[in-house]
Amino acid sequence: MSEIKREKAQPIRRCTGCGEHFPKKTLVRVLRTPDGEIILDPTGKKSGRGAYICKSRECLVRARKSGRIEQSLGCSVSAEIYAVLEKNVENAD
Repeated sequence: MSEIKREKAQPIRRCTGCGEHFPKKTLVRVLRTPDGEIILDPTGKKSGRGAYICKSRECLVRARKSGRIEQSLGCSVSAEIYAVLEKNVENAD
């Protein structure tokens, strides 16, 4: 018998800036840990509440202006985290 290999399904996540759906690996994850700390999770595997954002400056500006990241995480996000996010977006372009 021949063995049929199926492709593994790619997890899809929604960008908090534009609202479009993308593969999880193409987005940046902002994470609220169980301790309440806000960090970036480049692996996408850490435990906690996550919000995803495109690697697009426009999406980051839109998400920050509307407060969607804070709303998704359920707490406020510091200016330092936004600065790190901006650097990640700049490096991606």
